[in-house]
Order: sequence, then structure tokens, then C-alpha cells
Amino acid sequence: MRAAYYDRNGPARDVLSVGEIDTPKPGPGEVRVKLKTSGVNPSDVKAREGRTRKIAYPRVVPHSDGAGDIDMAGDGVPASRVGERVWVWNAQWKRALGSCAEYVVLPAALAAPLPAGASYEAGACLGIPAMTAHHAVEVAGARPGMNVLVTGGAGGVGHYAIQFAKARGATVLTTVSSEAKAKLARDAGADHTIDYKRENVAERAMALTGKAGIDAVIEMDLAANARLYPGLLRPRGHVVVYGTGTPEAAIPAQPMLVNAQTVRFVYVYELTADERAAAVNTINRMLADKSLINNVALTLPLDEIVAAHEAVEQGKAMGNVVVTL
Repeated sequence: MRAAYYDRNGPARDVLSVGEIDTPKPGPGEVRVKLKTSGVNPSDVKAREGRTRKIAYPRVVPHSDGAGDIDMAGDGVPASRVGERVWVWNAQWKRALGSCAEYVVLPAALAAPLPAGASYEAGACLGIPAMTAHHAVEVAGARPGMNVLVTGGAGGVGHYAIQFAKARGATVLTTVSSEAKAKLARDAGADHTIDYKRENVAERAMALTGKAGIDAVIEMDLAANARLYPGLLRPRGHVVVYGTGTPEAAIPAQPMLVNAQTVRFVYVYELTADERAAAVNTINRMLADKSLINNVALTLPLDEIVAAHEAVEQGKAMGNVVVTL
């Protein structure tokens, strides 16, 4: 099969190759998916660079997310699953062979049915971005009457987080860096956008909430944004963190301590079975009723895998980057 792969950490142009490798076969409890698409996420780029983890295998096929059709089932998996349209997640988590290939083998539970009418491109955006967003919103306890701030509302996770928080009845504010990104966020359902390059985020958030403050922050970059919390978070409010720009972050401990505010971390790769099921059920329900907006910003063929990775690491695409197989 054709696949993208690397055998050492480094820049995309230096380490990524496309070529023929052995086609895998499923073992017990596994399925093989003939992939149509593969999603490129910031975590895939960071892993390839060696920023979040060093290469642990002689050769790595990158990417966790993708979509396609099950073409083979291992022992213990119902034969009826063969032919099923699916979206996959955690394809390369603790495994060498991810989804940037014509085929991927993985546990059957990691291949969720892709509802009719949902595109394979949309399916490639769900594993990390949508599941992270769903779980973060769930942990935040978004509900009617709550003010939720989603940082980076035009990004892959943020765009979904806006939708899930709105679906739960919350008032959603989000930070953006341009009018084009503000429009994306508003189209996803954001009630208010704050341009962090031109506006004081804390002052604007307090004004938009009638000085009540933010009940919960869905945080994409703890290191960059923690300094804002004392000015915008209400007493006993909380922050749900799914990302940070640097390995260490300074938290305004004293004001958060005296206001009994909470910081919680979520990690999509290690969700429990119940947490995963809740995310899959909500995502597939919204896909089926066509209420979930999937923002595919850039689609490139496998041969342009370097350009796909560079687009993600340079932030050129306003939304998800997808590779077609």
C-alpha cells in the first residue's frame, strides 16, 4: 500500500516520504479500513517534529484521524461490519501505523459508523478535534445560563466546541484574530467574538457578560492565556485545558486560590470507554441531523503530505487540513 512515513524526527521536508509499505491485516478484535481521507492535526505535526514525543518505532505512518470503509474484519468482529463507512480515531496512538495510508488496522471500537450523507472529508476531522471539543464542553458542564469562553474559536477544536456548547444552551464567547475568523466562529454559533489582537479580552468579556464574568473557559493554550483568568473568570469558575503552547505554564495562583477557581486538564487520547461513547453518540447524532458544521479548510493529495504538514504548523488554514488517499 502507499503511505506517508518517517523514520526520524525533524522538519516535514526533511523526514516525510511517500512510498510503498506492507499492507497490514487485522488480528483478533481488529478491523482493516480502506481509507479515503486522513486528518492532519497539530499533535501529528508536533509528534513528527519530536516536540511532544520522540519516535518510538523504526518507521511511523502518521495521523490519528481518518475515514473510509471497513474491508476486512478480524476474529471476533461481526462480518456484518465489512463494507461499513466509518471514521477512526487514535489510529497512531501507541502504534506505529496511523491513518496516512491507503489502509489502517485498529481495534474495532476505534472505527465508528459514519452516518449517511456525512462526507469522508468530514469524517477525517472528528477523532481529535470534535472528540476533544465534546469532552471539554462536557467537563465544563455547559448548560443554559452559563457564559462559556472558547479560546481560538476558528481553530479545529474551538470551532466544534462552540457548536457543542451552544447545543447545550450556553452563551458562547470566543477569541479570534481576524474578521474572517470571527465570521467562521459566528457561523458556528458563537454569540460574541473578541479580537484578541485589537481588544482587551478580559475587559471585553466582562462587558459582554454584564460584569458577571465567565463561568467556564475552554482553553487551547494555557501558557499563553492563563494571565487573563483573574480579569474574566467569575468566582468558582473553571478552566478546561486541552492544550498548551509550552511544556510549562505560569498560573495566577493567588487570585485563583482566593476565588476558588479550578483548572482541569483533558486528554483526548486517554478518554474512558464511557467518555468516548458519549462523544461518538453526540457527534454522530449531529452529523445525522446535519446540525454539525465541519470546517475543512484545505484538502491535499497524499503526494503533497509535506505541504499539508506545513500548512498546519504555519497556521495557514482556517480549519481542518485533510489528506486524500
